[in-house]
Formats: sequence, C-alpha cells, structure tokens
Amino acid sequence: MTLSTPVVGMAGGGQLARMTQQAAIALGVPLRVLAGAPDDSAAQAVADVRVGDDRALADLRAFAEGCDVVTFDHEHVPGDHIRDLEASGTPCRPGSAALAHAQDKLVMRERLSALGAPCPAYAPLPADGAVPALEAFARDHGLPVVLKAVRGGYDGKGVWVLDALGDAAAALVADLLGQGLDLMVEEHVAFRRELAALVARSPYGQGAAYPIVETVQENGICTEVIAPAPGLSDDAAVEAQNLALGIADALGVVGLLAVELFETAAGPVVNELAMRPHNSGHWTIEGSRTSQFEQHLRAVLDLPLGSTAPTAPVTVMANVLGGDDPDVYSRYIHVMAHDPAVKVHFYGKDVRPGRKIGHVTALGDDLAEVRERARHAADYLRWGPAMKPENEENA
Repeated sequence: MTLSTPVVGMAGGGQLARMTQQAAIALGVPLRVLAGAPDDSAAQAVADVRVGDDRALADLRAFAEGCDVVTFDHEHVPGDHIRDLEASGTPCRPGSAALAHAQDKLVMRERLSALGAPCPAYAPLPADGAVPALEAFARDHGLPVVLKAVRGGYDGKGVWVLDALGDAAAALVADLLGQGLDLMVEEHVAFRRELAALVARSPYGQGAAYPIVETVQENGICTEVIAPAPGLSDDAAVEAQNLALGIADALGVVGLLAVELFETAAGPVVNELAMRPHNSGHWTIEGSRTSQFEQHLRAVLDLPLGSTAPTAPVTVMANVLGGDDPDVYSRYIHVMAHDPAVKVHFYGKDVRPGRKIGHVTALGDDLAEVRERARHAADYLRWGPAMKPENEENA
C-alpha cells in the first residue's frame, strides 16, 4: 500500500531546498522543487524538479498544480504572484501577508515599530529629495548612518554604511535611484555582537524556539554560528526567544522565522527577518533533536512541532567559502581523518572565490575546542594545506 502524504512544493532551487529534501525523505513527505536550472543545488538532489522562473506567474501556477502546500527557499517570489496562488486555493506558507515583512524592509520597520518591537530609528528616502532627507536624518541621529535598498539584498548586498555625507554619498544615492531602487536610511546601532533567534509557528498556533545563537559576520557574510550564544544570560535568551515568538504570532508567520538581532546594552534590537530555513539554523542538522528543515516541514504541514533541545552543550557551524582551488573533494581525506566527528555539508555549487559553497559542523563540551575544530575544517576545505593566506579577505 502506498503511503498517502501531502506534496510540499518549495519555490527556489538553492541549498535550503536541497537540505529540506533530506528532512522530507525521513518524514516520508514528497518534496517538489521549482528550480531555475537543472543543475541548481536542489535540482541535483530532489527527484520531483520543475524547471522554471519562480518570479513568473505562469511557471508558479504550473508548479503549484498538485501541491498541497507551497513554501519558499527565498523571499524573492513577488507578493502578487503568491496572492494569486492563494486566491486559486493553494495554501502558501508563509502567506503573502506575512512574507511581505521579509520582502520589504520599510514595511517590516513600520509594522514592528507599531508592535513595539525594538528597532533602529529609520526613515524612507523619497526619490525626489533623497539627499536632503538623508542629511536631515543624519543631523537627528548622527553618523554613521545605514543606507538600505528597501527590497532585495542578502549577505551584505543592498546595505551601505555611510561614515560621512558629501559628494560621494550623493553620487551613490543618485546611482542607486537610477537603478530603480527604493531606499531607506537607518541609524547605525552600537552593538556588542549579532545574535539570531530561530522560531517556528504552525497554522494551529503552536510555537517552538531554538536556543539563541551568536552569528559572526565578515564582509557582510555569515562565517560562523555558535550555539548557544556564549555568555548570554538565561533572562536575555528568554527575552530574545519571546520577542521572536511574539513577532511570528503578530505577523501570522507559518513555518520558520529567523530574527536577526543586535545585542546592545539596552537589550536586543531587531535587524532583519527571514521566513524560511536560515543560515543561522544550519547547526540544527546535527546540533538539535529536530533540524530547522524538518521543523519547517512540520510547521507548513501543520504537524506537531519537534523538540528543539540541543544534542550537545556546544555546536559551532562554520561556512565554507570558495577558494582558488575548486578541487574541494580532494581535501575531504584530511578533514575526515583529522576529525572524524566533524560533519561536512556541500551544496553542489561551482566553486568561486568567496562564494558560500557549504558548511561544517562540530559538537562538543568546550567552546574553544569546538570552535577551533569547525574553523580548521572550513579553512582547510577552502584553502588546502597552505590554509588561509595572511592577506586574504573574504570576498
């Protein structure tokens, strides 16, 4: 007898969909992926792949036929298209109303501020008079200021920190407006470190929160995640978890919600939102009783959520970035022999310098030791025996 299970469609063929497939196999849930090309990361690992443009309504409609629920591995599917699927009777989780807050930074700031969530001061920059508005904001809030594209952007893209205003800043604003971008400005938050709160919410309303993690950024790219965030008090952790759960409930999120946070002297401040599996949650594959990918599937299918209990006192995830030598596989031998307990995940992507091509995870009892193991594995996979050049910066 064939097991009758609902079909989950995931729009987007990146590594998040690829890792969701691993969880779908264990759950016995068919996963269908809409990939942009046959060699996309997820298309290499998922049996039911439809090749198309997830920003084209016709492709989305054809993809959704036969899916019991549609979800997303990125935020770039147009909201109007998602609303069209919803109107046709296809459940989309998260829905268009919730996802708008991850797609549009100005919408997010306005709604979170209205909810009383801690946010940086912000202002939209009108296309007519953007520079005077930027200067007025800087007079009120000081320099530096953070210029942002309202929509799009990831891994540091779409964000510019301006230490001074003048001809260079005015030229940048003019160039961005000329590209058709809508812009906003935020105050530069003085923070101790960056944290992330990952929670899940089901249609039934059940919520689950993972331990708060510390994220380490280099040149706008997350290079390392430490779970749990070292030195974070229990009260501060609970405050951040409750903040994320409250946002998920208020926005009607179904699935995962990652809340990127600044830790400040006054408490957590919300930086960004993502409504999907997130880089800050990759550690959960080995480091939690329920991975973020299984949890996302459970949530969008309205199944009871899984335990978020950690499997070890400390878990460190280090992203593997591409180096100059694309023959990464040849370096497996050293990494696996050096540390048989480290776990390696690759995304099936072509190797380019600075590109995020995989991650490694190490678990243990001692933070310094676990962190060194994860870093060594990631660095060796990227650079080989020479390891990281002294003058090299992550691209």
